Amino acid sequence: MTFKPFLFALGATLLAQPVIAQEAAFFESFDRLDQERWYVSDGWSNGAHQNCTWSADQATVSGGALRIGFAPGPKGDRQYRCGEIQTRKAYGYGTFEARLKTPAVSGLNAAFFSYIGPQQGKPHDEIDFEILLRDTGHVDTTTWVNGVSGDGEMGAGQSHALPRPSDSGFTTFAFTWEPDRVRYFIDGQLVRTIDNPKMVPRNAQRIFFSLWGSDTLTEWMGAFAPVSAPIAMEVDWVAYTPMGTDCAFEQSILCQD
Repeated sequence: MTFKPFLFALGATLLAQPVIAQEAAFFESFDRLDQERWYVSDGWSNGAHQNCTWSADQATVSGGALRIGFAPGPKGDRQYRCGEIQTRKAYGYGTFEARLKTPAVSGLNAAFFSYIGPQQGKPHDEIDFEILLRDTGHVDTTTWVNGVSGDGEMGAGQSHALPRPSDSGFTTFAFTWEPDRVRYFIDGQLVRTIDNPKMVPRNAQRIFFSLWGSDTLTEWMGAFAPVSAPIAMEVDWVAYTPMGTDCAFEQSILCQD
């Protein structure tokens, strides 16, 4: 009899945790663009704020790297073309990692993030690394839960200094997502922990890379500097390791001593 309240509380806690199916670990070194793993966005934009149209010719593989591009040239009703890819599968709790390098152009956003939303019949959940290319010395981290960033009163965005400008060399970005927290790492160093339950996503998400511009979000992204020649974010590799799995590939933060 004395154990019933404890068991009830334990059961309630377990029931409160979301059940998310786990996908297998993978490491993608981009010797080619695996169309079975990746979906390339093409033919639309995400809203009036975006001054480019997603274009399949801006997501290519060359020299062992993924190139997510931004280029002059009309497509649809926009005067620029931009690149975005996403995984076809959604991935649950685990460690998400990528090594990448960006250009430097005010008014552009280079992002490595996870996302799920109404397009997939789910609430909007998201975990972000975003480099606003007006300042390649910093990266922003953010989460979204059911369409809300932060705790409902203050947004979750936070800026972090990079060990080198993102246009001067490759940097490894990683986040570990668990039921009770999200931890962000830059070149293996922990830079942020989010453990407010309102700010921890609960739905499996697809992995994205994107590079896009805006003429209107100047306060956030800076004044847009017109681009006269193609530029690109380069991704050396990306990987996912499900929660509960140890060191799966040598570059992972999970392999650190």
